[in-house]
Amino acid sequence: MTSPILVTGGTGTLGRLVVARLRDAGRDVRVLSRNAKDVADGIEYYAADLATGEGVGAALVGVEVIVHCAGSSKGDDDKARNLVKAIKKVGTSPHIVNISVVGAERTPMASGIDRTMFGYVGAKMAAEKIIAESGLPWTTLRATQFHELILLMAQGMAKLPVLPMPTGTSAQPIAAAEVADRLVELALGEPAGLVAEIGGPRIYPMADLIRDYLQTVGKRRPVLPIRLPGKAAKAFRAGANLTPDHATGHVTWETFLANQPAAAARS
Repeated sequence: MTSPILVTGGTGTLGRLVVARLRDAGRDVRVLSRNAKDVADGIEYYAADLATGEGVGAALVGVEVIVHCAGSSKGDDDKARNLVKAIKKVGTSPHIVNISVVGAERTPMASGIDRTMFGYVGAKMAAEKIIAESGLPWTTLRATQFHELILLMAQGMAKLPVLPMPTGTSAQPIAAAEVADRLVELALGEPAGLVAEIGGPRIYPMADLIRDYLQTVGKRRPVLPIRLPGKAAKAFRAGANLTPDHATGHVTWETFLANQPAAAARS
């Protein structure tokens, strides 16, 4: 009998897709959740908080693989640190499959401005190092930004009368489902360290992505170009967040938008 696979962030945009694919592969799954739930369809839910480490240990017992999808706008380094600490306390040595972001190693955190505006990327890089230096078996996959997250950003920006838009910045969005496919493949394989990163099929100026969304929902908004200060912003303008040599995704932004329910697109 194979051991269950633990998915942190298993109810989020990426994590729920990973959970579904692991179940399709016939694996039992444990999910870290803020609230405990009854076992359903081969999925166990454990109440735990990676931000503090509370409750994590119980979910680790008997686990040989962890897919670490838990993430937020800040504190991902703390989550990785608490996860590793809990593993060491339990005394096991599971394979950690970690999701990170393209450009994590190319985005400097040289000032308070960098950390304020791009702290998420800096925390992802710190989380990578924590896991790589933990002494545990590990695999890290860097991916570009998900279509789903750009959609949420566009929905929020569309509520403003004027759209502030960083100049010179592009994105290479990828479908979260395609990232989930790769993560599950890695989780069912052997530890591989830092693997080839993955990105969407096309690179777009960020302003074009937002305009495409506005056109889809029938809205018009003036755009206010803004040149962001700091070394991290300069790195993004130079394409630090892009991976043109690893454009392995297939779903374009246009296809993703066309497949969104009208109500969701307009929310």
